Amino acid sequence: MTQCVLLTGGAGYIGSHTYAALVDAGYDVVILDNFSNAARDVPNRLEVLAGRGIHVIEADVLDRAALDTVFADHRIDAVIHFAALKSVGESVRKPLVYMQNNVGGLVTLMQAMEAAGVYRLVFSSSATVYGEAEQLPTPETAPLSYGNPYGHSKLICEQIIAETVASDPRWAVGVLRYFNPVGAHTSGLIGEDPAGVPDNLMPYVAKVAVGELPVLSVFGDDYPTPDGTGVRDYIHVSDLAEGHVLSLKALERDGTGHVVNLGTGRGYSVLELIAAYARASNRHIPYKIAPRRAGDAASSYADPSRARALLGFEAKYDLHDMCRTSWVWMQNAKKASD
Repeated sequence: MTQCVLLTGGAGYIGSHTYAALVDAGYDVVILDNFSNAARDVPNRLEVLAGRGIHVIEADVLDRAALDTVFADHRIDAVIHFAALKSVGESVRKPLVYMQNNVGGLVTLMQAMEAAGVYRLVFSSSATVYGEAEQLPTPETAPLSYGNPYGHSKLICEQIIAETVASDPRWAVGVLRYFNPVGAHTSGLIGEDPAGVPDNLMPYVAKVAVGELPVLSVFGDDYPTPDGTGVRDYIHVSDLAEGHVLSLKALERDGTGHVVNLGTGRGYSVLELIAAYARASNRHIPYKIAPRRAGDAASSYADPSRARALLGFEAKYDLHDMCRTSWVWMQNAKKASD
């Protein structure tokens, strides 16, 4: 029997790519999204990509009544939970909003799942739970910490999950600690296009390359890294999406949960990424040095060996692929808006 997955935040950047990966893997999918950070035309793009109609419910994970209706109306076998706010900078300015949405949303969702008898969950966590990592590359056994309210919200969510699993063996939860998702689907139909000025590096670089923004701000050039700029483990969003499919299959196969990093194991600096995007787009990327942002770590890159051992996960795309697919998406998105 075909498994049905509820995808919260499924019209967003990572959620939409995971929808495509789930459909390719033979799952039925129901998307739930409040469209606070997702374009209205994403479902139409997913229909073209999937070659079939899709089921989208506009609702918020904080709305328990709406969640209960979803579980009553659909035979949901598992949930992949993306619906959360994700900007480090914004979280520093609005910590209460982040706690309400990210922590409250998870609690409300898990209560609705429990009431419906659904106990398989893949949770979107973050490498920010390592804070300023003491070990590089960072394994899952590294000390947990946080440097900003966003990371704190994800760490609280992980603790809630661990306590819930310990209290009830019916739960099987895959906790996936993302490093830095970038790039776009190879079709060029879906990608990251945040409204306004992006908080994350690659969409900012992309908007400068395509001419939507005049110059890139590089936040800090005095970090203890080879060129002074922050070093991050960038992972192609389609590799990340495949990691969710593998996590779901592992929950089905083993009946027990896991906590794994999803990254490549390789760190690139801000200046390295700018140079790679300039090559992929054949555009000059003007940038200026700005003060460090509160909450940013100097370096962060994964030890992905546990994901490889437990899930069979292996990142396929390199930095050039990440930049190239992002550039194709940005050009298509600009043409569509012109």
